Amino acid sequence: MTELKNRIDFVYLFDVQDGNPNGDPDAGNLPRIDAETGMGLVTDVCLKRKVRNYVQVAKECSEGYDIFIKEKAVLNTLIDEAFENPNVKSKDEKKGEKTEAARQLMCRRFYDVRTFGAVMSTGKNAGQVRGPIQLTFARSIDPITSSEHSITRMAVATEAEAQKQSGDNRTMGRKSTVPYGLYLCHGFISANLAKQTGFSEEDLQLFWEALKNMFDNDRSAARGLMSAQKLIVFRHDSPLGNAPANKLFELVKVEKKDKEAVARSFADYIVSIDQENLPKDVKIEELL
Repeated sequence: MTELKNRIDFVYLFDVQDGNPNGDPDAGNLPRIDAETGMGLVTDVCLKRKVRNYVQVAKECSEGYDIFIKEKAVLNTLIDEAFENPNVKSKDEKKGEKTEAARQLMCRRFYDVRTFGAVMSTGKNAGQVRGPIQLTFARSIDPITSSEHSITRMAVATEAEAQKQSGDNRTMGRKSTVPYGLYLCHGFISANLAKQTGFSEEDLQLFWEALKNMFDNDRSAARGLMSAQKLIVFRHDSPLGNAPANKLFELVKVEKKDKEAVARSFADYIVSIDQENLPKDVKIEELL
């Protein structure tokens, strides 16, 4: 594995058409929204879930690429397995050496632990991991409109419901969608934390692959058409970095071609990068 030696910041753009990119369970599963500005939101947890799902399918739980936070997982069982592993040894458990050994084993085994970090002190204590990759909430470029649609199901769930319906068996429901929204997310990758967890350049390439392809492996009727549109990467030439992340992000501009029109596709926007003001010790790549 090749050690990651550079700090990296990135901008990720994706869009949704006629779908709900991230429903809020506290609001009837309506699309998440900033109440003050009307901008749409997608949580970092939602995006990480899609990355995990992609890696799980792409690697099929190959050695070193298992997923810790996955559907139906019992976390304490996995933590206990690491703590009790015969390869996890310590001369003096009081000093936490066994906990550290278990933490390292969890990093080696689970891709999402060494990528995003995890709290693993709920079982026999495999410590805590600060992941080298952190994401912000994704926020829409423009205010979104949440549309509600009535839908009809030509069936009922129980015989009792069928009798009440007099044989009609129609049930009504509702579906919420965003007609169109372009979302922007910021990401940060720490070379120092990558060294601590064992996150490598090969792991990084898999992460880029996931960002580019994860929506194509996570289709559902509720999410409509979601697509990755742009992935702009700023790679510093040192572990600590050569410029503040916010200054680099300001070099990326996303604007509508017609500011008066309602956007309905990515083609309605222009994405530009101010290359002239890019710091000399920072390289920029457009991976998508």
